[in-house]
Amino acid sequence: MLYAYGAWMPIRILDEAEFWKQQESEHTVVIRELSDDLEREYVESLKQWEQQFVDFEIRVTRYIETALKYGSALPKALYNEILQLTRSAVEQSEQFLRFLEEMEKNSRAISGNQTAVVVVRHIRRESEYFIGVVQGILYPSGHPAHS
Repeated sequence: MLYAYGAWMPIRILDEAEFWKQQESEHTVVIRELSDDLEREYVESLKQWEQQFVDFEIRVTRYIETALKYGSALPKALYNEILQLTRSAVEQSEQFLRFLEEMEKNSRAISGNQTAVVVVRHIRRESEYFIGVVQGILYPSGHPAHS
């Protein structure tokens, strides 16, 4: 992602979050479809994750629509809300990564299917990429500022 967006960066971050939440939602479907014998608990969890991602994507879309009304002159309160929403998007992806790691370790349907293992690891790398991009923007010095 380019850092040349200047005052438009908050909207660009939201755009990125919207895209990745859609990707993560689709990834839950890919995993469910990948293995006919995926354990019911993981099927149900993946459905819940899918809905959470869809809900989050809707929230992000609403923020984009609101932010676009202000253009590059975002009120400070809205800017802070966008930063918090972005942090929440990262936290959600981190939790999803932990779930995928647990599922890969404990699901016989996944661990016994080399294709499924490769796909789940690829999906994990994509969520890690999103986290890295957003953290690089939020914390350019490499760590969160203490409030």
